[in-house]
Formats: sequence, C-alpha cells, structure tokens
Amino acid sequence: MAQPEAEVAARADFSLIRYAQCWEDADTVLAALDVQPGDICFSVGSGGENSLSLLSRAPGKVIAVDLSLAQNACLEFKAVGFKCLTHDALLELVGIRPSKRRLVLYQRVRDSLSDFARSYWDTNSEVIEHGLISAGKFERYFTLFRQWLLPLIHSRSTVKAIFEPRTLVNRLSFYNDHWNNWRWRALSKLFVSRFVLGRLGRDPRFFDYAEGEIAKPIFERTKRALTELDPSSNPYLQWIALGHYRDALPHVWREENFDAIRKHVNRLEIETISVESWLSRASDGSVDRFNLSDIFEYISPEGTDKLFRDIVRVGRRGSRLAYWNMQVPRRCPVDIAERVRTLTDLSRCLYRQTNTFFYSAFFVDELR
Repeated sequence: MAQPEAEVAARADFSLIRYAQCWEDADTVLAALDVQPGDICFSVGSGGENSLSLLSRAPGKVIAVDLSLAQNACLEFKAVGFKCLTHDALLELVGIRPSKRRLVLYQRVRDSLSDFARSYWDTNSEVIEHGLISAGKFERYFTLFRQWLLPLIHSRSTVKAIFEPRTLVNRLSFYNDHWNNWRWRALSKLFVSRFVLGRLGRDPRFFDYAEGEIAKPIFERTKRALTELDPSSNPYLQWIALGHYRDALPHVWREENFDAIRKHVNRLEIETISVESWLSRASDGSVDRFNLSDIFEYISPEGTDKLFRDIVRVGRRGSRLAYWNMQVPRRCPVDIAERVRTLTDLSRCLYRQTNTFFYSAFFVDELR
C-alpha cells in the first residue's frame, strides 16, 4: 500500500500558495485543545494562523508541519512579522490594513527570515505588495465570487447590510426578505459545486474521497452562518463578502493576543514534511496536542487508519486531537477505539458556535 503522504503529493500541486490564510476558526481550535503552559503541540501548517494562535497559550513548543514549501514560507513570513514589527505594522504587512509601504516593512523582517524564505519572498515581492492574505488559490476563488458573482446577486448596500448587528429574529427576517432570492440560491450553489470549487478553489483531487453532494450542504451551512450565527462577528464571512475584515478579526490578528504570540514565537518550529512522515519518526508519548486541520479529507481510509495509530503512539495519555470533516467522514479505526475517546458534547457545542461555516463536523478526541 502507498504511504498516505505519497497519495496526496502525487495527486495535488504543492508548489503554489494554496491557502494564504487559515480557514478554520482558531477560537474553536483553542477551546478544543485547551493548551496548557509547556504543552508540546503538533499543528498542520496551512496558512499558518492557527499554529501561531497556539503560541498564545505559552506551549513548550509548536511544531508546524506542511508538505508545501510555499505554505511554510507564508507561516515563517507571518511569524517573523511578530518578532520584528508592531501590531499595526504587522497588519499592514500581511494585507489586513491598507498600506503603500509593505515592501518597506518587508525590509524590516527580511534579515530575520531563513535563507529559503528570504529567497522565496525576494522573488515574490508582488505578493507582499498586494497583501499576502489575498494571494492563495483559495483566496482568489473567493475574490472571483466577491467581484464577479456577488454583484449579480445583491447590491453593494445589501451586502454591507448583512453584517449589521441584529437579533436572531431580525437576522432571519433579513435573510428571508432581502438575501435569499433566486439568484442567490442558483448562483451560490453553482459556485460551490464540486467542479467549480475543485478547479478554482481547492484541487480536483482533494475531492477523490468526498461522498455525496457538495453544493447543497455548503449552501445550508452558509444560511446558518448568516442567520443562527452573527455575521457581524464573523471575520471569515466578512473577508469573503467584503474583501476585508469589517468588525472582527481572527484570533491571531487581534491586538490583545499580539504580545503573547510575540513572546513565544521562538517556540515555533516549521518543518517541510508530511504529517505521516513526521509522526513515523516521532518518539512515543511525545506530543500533548494535535491540531490536524481537515487532513483526513485528502487521504484514503487505509491512510486514515494508519495516521490514527501513529497519533495514538505519539500522543501522551490525555492528549487532545482537533480535526474537521467537510465531505469525508473520517474517524478513529475500531481496533484502537478503546484508546481514543471523542468528547462528543464539547465537539458539538464548539461546532454549533464556530465561525467556520463550510465544514460538516468538528471533532475533539482525547487519548486514554
């Protein structure tokens, strides 16, 4: 049987920036993992924000792993920004705040980058100049939606109005009376179809193991995010629809978390390697917390079982795992189920509250 990392690497292109931001709600991940001072944390790198957010809890170490050199260059860029810049300057550099001096700010962080990251960003200065957090394939997919499709559905004033603070009753009324027209139902479902999302947003091969229809469930979860939850406090929705954060920021970019992340940023270790390869060489009982993103979306059932067995070996008793399902319902294999306890009530509670609305489920497991 092929190793799971070989499955993924052979099917998808990891040379580009696929995610310039992390699209899993860090507040949810932090509440799930309950990181304690001194904990050793393993984290899927992706856009980097959630690995950095873990540092706010004073862990002993955060080991961020990704197959992609480009993704790791993004994470290092952001981490060094915490070291070298003020909070306001960092928000400018990464593209959260408007700026005409990003290349000047880059010079302040450049010498603190590794040789690889420095070379990468020296040759991709246009990404810095236009704002890193907009540069990924997934972010460009949302930009297409915002600039070309959304204007066909709603006026600019209606789009802005969805983010005004309202009660639950008033959010439902606004959605039914002003938002949920036939153009929204038809065009938004088209845009999140397997074909369009695979080619413009993610990668077609990321859906190899997806089951059932994709568009309708995402449409229903978007409705929930616009009604049951409060769009005025949802940074992810705001960025998708407006192209910027209006009234809310993800955890990593909030001013109140800046000093804690900066204080512990030297505890971040970045490795370009597959999750499976890293786990295979890790010592038994050496990790306390696992931020696994939605890694199980991309690997076979056999690869998932092997990954869980390695996590059980590497994790300490009492370790926690946090992971998301989108279209692929992956769980712990039966033969080691006695070692893994799902914190069902916590998982469901956090999923109901999370601002990351396009996932179908969120799980918090604990090793026994």
